[in-house]
Amino acid sequence: MNIDLLKRLCEMPGVPGHEHRVRDLIAAEAQDLFDTIETDVMGNLICTRKGQGDDPERIMLACHMDEIGFLVSHISDKGFLNVSPVGGFDPRNLFSRRVLVCTSKGDYKGVMMAEGKPVHISAPEDRKKVPEPTEFFVDLGLGAEAKNKIRVGDFVVMDEPFLELGSERIVSKAIDNRIACWLGLEAVRKLLKDGHSHRCELTVAFTVQEEVGLRGAKTVAFAKRPHIGIGVDTTLACDTPGVPEKDKTTELGKGVGLHMKDGSFISDMALVEEFETVAEAGSIPVQRTILAGGGMDGASLQQAASGARAIGIVVGTRYIHTVGEMIDKRDAIAARDLLAAFLATH
Repeated sequence: MNIDLLKRLCEMPGVPGHEHRVRDLIAAEAQDLFDTIETDVMGNLICTRKGQGDDPERIMLACHMDEIGFLVSHISDKGFLNVSPVGGFDPRNLFSRRVLVCTSKGDYKGVMMAEGKPVHISAPEDRKKVPEPTEFFVDLGLGAEAKNKIRVGDFVVMDEPFLELGSERIVSKAIDNRIACWLGLEAVRKLLKDGHSHRCELTVAFTVQEEVGLRGAKTVAFAKRPHIGIGVDTTLACDTPGVPEKDKTTELGKGVGLHMKDGSFISDMALVEEFETVAEAGSIPVQRTILAGGGMDGASLQQAASGARAIGIVVGTRYIHTVGEMIDKRDAIAARDLLAAFLATH
């Protein structure tokens, strides 16, 4: 498993509307894998391999590049930064975080804190309150000088290291959805390494602004009009204490997820069964998944223009939308192998 690539992807900062650093990293990695590489007006990176014949079947993988984060909305005279979230945060996970504020002229480390009194001088009822994400602020330690270095619209990401835990687990911020970016590259790399060809026109779209409404995937799907759309993403792995068995969604180490339904779309059942047949032939572990809410780029691929047959291929992730997102290497490898094997049949 190409751990170095995944580490670089996860640690590269890029929130909705500011995915350019991630895009540049992916574009460099994609040079030898695709026939054409282009960036559209939204900022999607569209990588295509030519198909066979005059009118080949068009298959698209959508792998979003953005991570949840914040935009700076105000800088006080004392240098405290107010922020506006871009993506869905649970504020219980935001207390006392180290962050990176990213600007066009350099990055600055800081701490994110909640407004209000510290524990030593707060009342018991104050300590029960969970602030809204907009009630958190960033302190760079620069004082008033921050106004000369930071501008409204600069972006903020969590600043935590990529870790390997035990022999099989990986922990990082931005596993959602840099694992999909990794898969978009590594599945094609494996396809070629194994000596397989494909008849289809294959496009891997590394999309923008998924976390704020599947925006980039909508435009690229209208432009390319795939016949088959594959949303590549994470999903919940709630196989942890405090969650009922029926709500676990996936279980780490049990294989790649075949995403059948969420709040945005329902997968094509024939595609689900085709992926299961390919998985069985290759002894690739899979698990069917249904997510109660949320959405993913597969919905945009399915619903754009005249529509497409669509499915989600997902990697179960514990502690999603936190700095401690955790996956199992075996599930990531299964996802890579399944995508490569499926593409070899088209």
